[in-house]
Amino acid sequence: MIDLHSHVLPGLDDGVETIEEALALCAAAAADGVEVIAATPHVRHDYPTTPEQMEDALAALRAANPPLQVISGGELDLAELDRPKDELARFGLGGTRWLLVETPYWAWPLDITERLFQLRLQGFGVVLAHPERNADVQERPELLDPLVAGGTLVQLTAASVDGRLGRRPARCARELIDRGSAHLIASDAHAPEVRAVGLGAAVASLRDEELARWLTEDVPRSILQDVETPPRPEIRPRRRWFR
Repeated sequence: MIDLHSHVLPGLDDGVETIEEALALCAAAAADGVEVIAATPHVRHDYPTTPEQMEDALAALRAANPPLQVISGGELDLAELDRPKDELARFGLGGTRWLLVETPYWAWPLDITERLFQLRLQGFGVVLAHPERNADVQERPELLDPLVAGGTLVQLTAASVDGRLGRRPARCARELIDRGSAHLIASDAHAPEVRAVGLGAAVASLRDEELARWLTEDVPRSILQDVETPPRPEIRPRRRWFR
């Protein structure tokens, strides 16, 4: 599996604090079946990560020989999207043109469609992180329709999909999957114990092997290879989908 959202770089945000914790998170991810993990530290007012800080921390983690491939990235707040193009590009997932953009947890930004459109005009692709955890999206999943129609890919948090974050995120995650408005699952892991990797648990909860592979392997791989998103497999009839 390929995990394109984690906070595995030590000391940059609210994720792991030390190299030892970073290696433990990597080990947990590898044991869960993850082969590639993107290190995506927060880039926002409270954690104003620079490209240089991300790159230095990534180099230090790689030098410690983690048991899986760790690639570059950043989780960009909407307010940070006005940074210079060359600076934004350094936060691309795995060095690609695809940027991981954080969905706010409270309220729905009225200008989000325009902001993401401006990114696309600059040649970037957009992966929108964890919208199922936004209260407005939980009430109105159709808010994502214009973004998805415009080419935005939607990332769900594994712990939402399998119910660890509660019923409202779980219900919204399933609704987005059923609507065709979700494209990949990632961990958003901050530590081995807190919001743990758990892609395997999310995959098991779907009870649909082809869909799970599409969400955790096929689409993430297409992002890293910067090729067209593969067609989604037909969704099986809904059944109880998390324990």
